[in-house]
Amino acid sequence: MFRSAVRRVATAAAAAAAAAGALSSPLESLSHRVSSVRPPAAAVIGALRSFGGSGLDDSQRQQQKQRQTAQQMIQYTLGLARSQKSADSYAQALLVLEQGLSNLHAGSGEGSDDAVGMLLIAMSTLLHERGEINDAMEKLQMIHQLEHCSPVTRVAAWEGLVGLNLELGEDDSSSILSDECLEVLRNNREEDAPMSNILYLRAKAIRGLVDMVRGDLQSGNLALSCGEFLHATGNVSLAKDFYERALQISEANGGIEFSSLAAANMVPNEVSLGATCALGQLLMHSRDFQGAEELLTKALNKAEDIFGSNHPKVGVVLTCIAMMFGQKAKMERSSSLLIQEGLYRRAIDYLKAPASINEDSNGQDQRRDIIALARGGYAEILCVQQSRKEEGERLRRLAESQWRNPRLSLGQALEISEPAKAAIVDTRISRIL
Repeated sequence: MFRSAVRRVATAAAAAAAAAGALSSPLESLSHRVSSVRPPAAAVIGALRSFGGSGLDDSQRQQQKQRQTAQQMIQYTLGLARSQKSADSYAQALLVLEQGLSNLHAGSGEGSDDAVGMLLIAMSTLLHERGEINDAMEKLQMIHQLEHCSPVTRVAAWEGLVGLNLELGEDDSSSILSDECLEVLRNNREEDAPMSNILYLRAKAIRGLVDMVRGDLQSGNLALSCGEFLHATGNVSLAKDFYERALQISEANGGIEFSSLAAANMVPNEVSLGATCALGQLLMHSRDFQGAEELLTKALNKAEDIFGSNHPKVGVVLTCIAMMFGQKAKMERSSSLLIQEGLYRRAIDYLKAPASINEDSNGQDQRRDIIALARGGYAEILCVQQSRKEEGERLRRLAESQWRNPRLSLGQALEISEPAKAAIVDTRISRIL
């Protein structure tokens, strides 16, 4: 199974690049696409027509109905967008959610504002999946303007905003947002309320992720992404336990109700993908290459199922697979240059890497470290071939100019001398910890 997956991703780079351009193009304005999308299912149209109605005298029943309708709408739109993975299907799904927002009377109580928040979270998640990160952040920021929104929805919005800022390389903004979330929850925490404690731990975890990205491993007592912290500090056995636990929880909580209260790159399927890929990396760093192959193959399949076959997230996982092949070849004194080269080339293509230093300096920081890691690995492959050594040296210099990780040099990340000095790729935020 793994070999067929490798062959699939390591060949036909030119054809895949053409397909990638079609899939990854940004969504056009919804107002320009209304005429080209099909109308939603009849059941959803019916829900839209009654979504903002005020015929019920009992306000609690009305609020509950609004939340239930929001969940049904989210389930329909996420299924529509992800089943087809086309620009039209995403545009249609977002249009349905926009209609829901316009028909819902916000500001009439917690239930109403929560329904609005749920729809905004779903819109943010869909926009993130299509690469529209700034628009996704805008939807999450709107949640904090809702007067009666529940703490659960607010924390999901904060969590998503921190994750998206990290993905864009806006580490200072991520730090400020995570501190704001912690401060609000600390001041309003009810010690005996289980949900209050859970939300506080979620806030501490996202704050810990920010510290990890910034290279601050002294904040390990926070309830952060514990597996990644333990992995980065060399506690392989406990890290494995935490990764497996994260995978179990994310898959168990992958239902629509839970997903509607997590946003963008922090939703359960992203956590599941991240835990699978991290566990595969841990086994690679521990020299268990057979186990690493199996898990990284699962991660590749998950990324393709969630985002499509040529999405940047697929490029992130392909980078991990290429590194695994390189480490395996070094340990077994074998050669897999053609496979590694194909994987790295495909990864760089999917990661939308800039072609030059000048182009990179004018662009965003998104996926910068991952691109540098992929280029550095590709450069190693070229440098061992005498006829391509000069090309490899140029690519190595470009990769080193892009690298910014505070914990490891690019050379250390590629060498992987021990688990505590290994580059850990977090697929949620497309960053190296």
